[in-house]
Formats: sequence, C-alpha cells, structure tokens
Amino acid sequence: MNDSKNENTEYSIDSVMDVCGLFCPEPVMMLHNRINDVEVGCVIEVLATDPSTQRDIPKFCQFLGHELLASGERDKQFFYHIRKAGG
Repeated sequence: MNDSKNENTEYSIDSVMDVCGLFCPEPVMMLHNRINDVEVGCVIEVLATDPSTQRDIPKFCQFLGHELLASGERDKQFFYHIRKAGG
C-alpha cells in the first residue's frame, strides 16, 4: 500500500502542516516555526512534495531531538509525523 515507517498510529495528529509545492529550504523553515508554536509532546503531520524533505526533515528531527514517528509516501506526497521533544 505505502512504504511508510511505523504508520500504525498509536498517537493522534495535533497539527497538519501542508508545504506541498514549496522547495528547500522553505519546508524545514516552516516546520521550525510551527514546532515552536506547539506544546511538548504534540504530533505534527507534514505533507510535502519536495523530495529533499526525505533528507532534510529526518536530519532536522535528529539535530533538534524531535521524534520522527512515521514517514513515507502516499498519493504522490511525502508525509512525516513528528513529536515535539521537551527541553
């Protein structure tokens, strides 16, 4: 069906961020702003069309300590589920 990482959701999406049609570095810049606006533990779903997000968003999460819960591709879009870390 889709090639996702852990898409059996034992969590709920708190916020959806659609950055389809935007290209590097805009999706990550917008994610950085959005993640600052949500509470610790909230899950953001990012929808993107830029293939570079497959590299940039996992690196963003790793660098800042946020948890990448799921990622993959569906309906010609990339998706990412990110839980905001505390601290």
